[in-house]
Amino acid sequence: MLSRIPVRMQQPGRRSLSAVTRSSVMPVKAMRLAWLALGLAAAAALALVPMPSRAVQEETLELPVLAGADAPVGMLPVRRPVSLARAVDRVPAIKSAFAVVVDQDTNEVLMQKNPDEVASIASITKLMTAMVTLDAHLPLDENLQLTRDDRTVVGWKGSSLRAGVRLTREQALHLALMSSENHAAQLLGRTYPGGVDAAVTAMNAKARMLGMNDTVFADPSGLSPLNRASPNDLVRLVKAAYDYPEIREFSVSSDYELPMGKHLVRFHSTNKLTTKADWQIGLQKTGTLSAAGQCLVMQTVIEGRRVVMVLLDAIGRHSRFADAQRIHDWLVARGPGTKAAVTE
Repeated sequence: MLSRIPVRMQQPGRRSLSAVTRSSVMPVKAMRLAWLALGLAAAAALALVPMPSRAVQEETLELPVLAGADAPVGMLPVRRPVSLARAVDRVPAIKSAFAVVVDQDTNEVLMQKNPDEVASIASITKLMTAMVTLDAHLPLDENLQLTRDDRTVVGWKGSSLRAGVRLTREQALHLALMSSENHAAQLLGRTYPGGVDAAVTAMNAKARMLGMNDTVFADPSGLSPLNRASPNDLVRLVKAAYDYPEIREFSVSSDYELPMGKHLVRFHSTNKLTTKADWQIGLQKTGTLSAAGQCLVMQTVIEGRRVVMVLLDAIGRHSRFADAQRIHDWLVARGPGTKAAVTE
C-alpha cells in the first residue's frame, strides 16, 4: 500500500522563507562590514593615544549584535591603560607552596607565603653539609676516593661519579654545591671526623646555634625526605652560608671540569639563572625530591638591595626559576628602597 506524502502549496502573493532569507542576506552583511570597519577605526585611534605613565593591558571589545544577525559582528582586541602603580603593588603569583623574600641587611620581609610551614628541603641540605665541613678545618687539598659506601639511595644513576674516582675535598665541595652531586656530598659526610653520623650530628647542632629551631637534618646529601625546615629557617641558613667565601664561589659557578682517568668530565650548574645577565647572584642552591618538589634558595642583589630568596615545593620542572624571575622583575619595578612587606 502506497503512503501519501503531504504537500504544502504556496499561497499566491506570499514569498517562501528561502526567498526572504536570500533577500535579507546582503543588507545584514553590509551592516556587519560597516560595524567592523568602525570598530577597527576606534581600536586604531586608541592605539595612537600616548600613555606615558601607564601600563597597557589588552582586553576584548565586543561589538553590538545587529538586528537580525545571529552573532556579534566581531571581537576586537583593544588596548586600555592600566595604572602602573597598581600593577607593582600586586604581589606576583607564584607556584611555590612556601616562600619568603627578605632584605639581607635589614631583615625586612618583602614577600612571604607560608613562611613558618615546615617542609622537606631536598638538596638545600648541602649548604649545611658544606658549612660543617669547612668548620672542621679539614684540608681542602686532601685526596679522597669514592667507595661503594658513598653510593646513595638512588644509586650511581645520573652521576658521572663512580666508586674508585679520586678527587680532592675542595672538588667534592664544588660539585656538591654547583651540580648538587649526591655522591660528592656523601663523600664529604663519610670523610668527616667520625663519619656520616657525626656529620649529621654537627649539622643539627649548627642549626640550633643559628636559631633554626624548626629544622632537622637526616643525611649529608638531602636525599632523605626527613631533611626538613621552614622558609624562615632557610633564610638563616643562607645568611650563614654567605659568610663562607668557598660556598659563595662554588655555588654560583656555571661549570667545572674534573679529570677522570684520561678524560675531562664537565659538570654544570643546576641553576640556569647563574648565567643570566640581569641577575647578580652571590650564593645559590637548588633541590629536587618527590617529597620536596622543586626548591631554590639564593642570595642576590636587586636594585642595589641584597636579598635572600627562599622558594620551596614548586610544581613543574622550571617553576622555581619562573617564580624567582617574577619576584625579581616585581622588585625591579618597585624600585630601590620601596616598602614591600606583603603576603602572596
